[in-house]
Amino acid sequence: MALSVPTARAVDLRLEPVDEVLDRVERSLQVRLDRGTVVRKRRSVGARTDRDTWVRIERRAVDKVGEQGWNGTECAALLDGVARPVWYSGVAWRDAGEAAMWRADETDLLTGEPIGASVLAVDPKLADEWWRALNSSLEALAEQRTNRVASPDTVTITQAGVTEAVRIAFPGSFDTAVERWVPAHADLNWANMTAPTFCLFDWEDWGNAPRGLDSASLWGNSLAVPALADRVRQERRRDFESRDGKLMTLFVCSKILGPDAHPEDPRLQPARRMAEQVVVELQVG
Repeated sequence: MALSVPTARAVDLRLEPVDEVLDRVERSLQVRLDRGTVVRKRRSVGARTDRDTWVRIERRAVDKVGEQGWNGTECAALLDGVARPVWYSGVAWRDAGEAAMWRADETDLLTGEPIGASVLAVDPKLADEWWRALNSSLEALAEQRTNRVASPDTVTITQAGVTEAVRIAFPGSFDTAVERWVPAHADLNWANMTAPTFCLFDWEDWGNAPRGLDSASLWGNSLAVPALADRVRQERRRDFESRDGKLMTLFVCSKILGPDAHPEDPRLQPARRMAEQVVVELQVG
């Protein structure tokens, strides 16, 4: 009989005390964190170290760790041709009082500043060189080989999950079978990339996914800035023109238009219009 896994308490690390966690990481990695540089997010905390590196610490419920483990940043160290921080070391442990895991990874400092929030409201005016670097890294990533499976939003992506999400949001007579699975970052948003020098970081959830997941995710996070969303589609048009890319567009739109959508989200109308267009294309082709 399968053992049940207790549910971890929902935690927002922007609000929770983290001093004990930082102390533990310092002891484990034998490094001192600059407390004045601490960046706190909902699920992670990061800080600069006394050896000019960066440490990112994440908390995740045990049932979100998955069978493949929780070493995405470490595994990403083997990726060739992808602009990313160099990984040095990591440590993971289970929370003694809750059904949660912690992991800390030490990497290079970023080559630039994070572009912004995950969903942008203002065009970052990125140079053509930046877009070329993005394309080069995503193309190189898609050529890698891995046994990992991507887990966007910490949920392992599967054919069944894609079909369910698309069918619920957009019922219609079109095939939802994915043709090609390729390695993807699986959390491609504007908070996980730098400029003016391109670098892609936060690799915890990377792995095989339907072709076009990263491109569709970045497009969805750009919809509040129409010119930026159009640029993403132009740069990644080969993904968007593929049948899998169209399915991933619907997959991303299903999240934007889902029951938790805010009525004033500026992405709602463009996502709805694009979804209607893609459904027709899939039905025809």
